[in-house]
Amino acid sequence: MFKHDKALLHEVKVDSPNPNYAAMLQEQLGGPQGELKAAMQYLSQSFRIKDPQIKDLFLDIAAEELSHMEMIATTINLLNGHELNANNATIGAVEAHVLTGLTPMLSNASGQLWTAAYVNQTGDLAADLLSNIAAEQRAKVVYEYLYRQINDKGVRETIDFLLNREEAHNTMFREAFNRIQDSGSLQDWGVTQDSKLYFNLSTPGGQNFDASNAQPPRFTNPNPNPN
Repeated sequence: MFKHDKALLHEVKVDSPNPNYAAMLQEQLGGPQGELKAAMQYLSQSFRIKDPQIKDLFLDIAAEELSHMEMIATTINLLNGHELNANNATIGAVEAHVLTGLTPMLSNASGQLWTAAYVNQTGDLAADLLSNIAAEQRAKVVYEYLYRQINDKGVRETIDFLLNREEAHNTMFREAFNRIQDSGSLQDWGVTQDSKLYFNLSTPGGQNFDASNAQPPRFTNPNPNPN
């Protein structure tokens, strides 16, 4: 069950309308690294999780991602202003000005509609957690790109908040991953000699990858007699 609280998770504001940037910000509403993708991914993954604490973690973060989506949509509304003006939306999506009457679309910055193909779920908790850690990191990168391209103090404050929340989610997922060692697909991790091999395929040879912080691998050249 979900309940809607009319108060935003964090207040959003903009200094002035900016239809161009509104189109850019669409990327985090309906893009492959956006808030809708994150919410649907964590929600759908949660359906088969047996650990009650980790299940709650997935659901709680999914619910927060929906609130982030609400913040992004509200910011896009403020940036689009109140007048249809496609001429000032010269990059990215102009659909808001010619199709949806300024209603934010579930699309990315290029107007491509959101798709469930963005969602990753395997039923294996380790694989899903690693996917979510990567998803949070990618979302953070996109927010960093967006932050660098706007001087609007209100928009920057919103993005700064969301950046920090992505970092928090990343940390939570990493902690959950550390809790599930020796379970699921991690049960057979590193049990054979093949899992400890490093194939040095760089020619001419350079420095091997340093895995000293993990179980030391046995470095080897798969082709010891190339001549």
